[in-house]
Amino acid sequence: MLHHMIQYFQTLEHRPLQRLLFLTGGLLFFWMIEGAIPLLPMRYRQNKWRHGAVNIAFTIIHLVIHTFLALLIIKLSDWCLQQQFGLVYWLKAGIWPTILISFLALDFFGGWLVHITEHKVGFLWRFHVIHHADNNVDVTTGLRHHPVESILRGLFFFMGIFVSGAPMYAVMIFQTILVFSTAFTHANISLPGWLDATLSYLLVSPNMHKVHHHWKQPFTDSNYGAILSVWDRLLGTFKKLSPSSIRYGLDRYYPNEKDEDFVQLLKSPFRKMDQ
Repeated sequence: MLHHMIQYFQTLEHRPLQRLLFLTGGLLFFWMIEGAIPLLPMRYRQNKWRHGAVNIAFTIIHLVIHTFLALLIIKLSDWCLQQQFGLVYWLKAGIWPTILISFLALDFFGGWLVHITEHKVGFLWRFHVIHHADNNVDVTTGLRHHPVESILRGLFFFMGIFVSGAPMYAVMIFQTILVFSTAFTHANISLPGWLDATLSYLLVSPNMHKVHHHWKQPFTDSNYGAILSVWDRLLGTFKKLSPSSIRYGLDRYYPNEKDEDFVQLLKSPFRKMDQ
């Protein structure tokens, strides 16, 4: 059983249609769920389909960029294997410890660290603003990244592989879980308060991540985690806010009324930004 699982994920990168199925399946599943149990009322410019189309356009660009980055991911992972470089090789970890070490490293570098860096470095924040400019956070918001940000996230992901030495099966296990986690945490779904709070002790929960999308600092500068919430709790960036108090968008940097203007969203990071 374990052998078959490792074999499946070891070669999953070479089956893009299956990976796309995971992505679209997660989007469609939570799209339906958020329609049944919405957390907050959405006020789309036109309708949910138009809003989703803008975000999915960014998602498609993100996937195209990742297709090219995937070639480098494979080469880096293979290099670590050949050179026996990285924590999993230095510690002579077995399969399960390898999956755990790789997961922690990839989630830290490719999730928490890149995210807080985008918030703290002014030039990088220009590109990340596109994600925060969405006034109606739903399942389609998850991969709403400017193309430059997609490249940056890839570079930090490389760091996680380099440090951990993550083999491809561990990389693909992480990325598969990340796809579902991204859809789950951005989906406009209302979970029982006790369940959401319990989940947030280990995982990023929907309510926890929605705090990050609140329009005002310091809440915007909190809850940076991708899958695990432990980085925010350990490193002092965890914050709580009642869902009823959350308002999406930005209080500066980008006009809220232009949050569905695809062309302007692409161009805006290259224009002068008000401080």
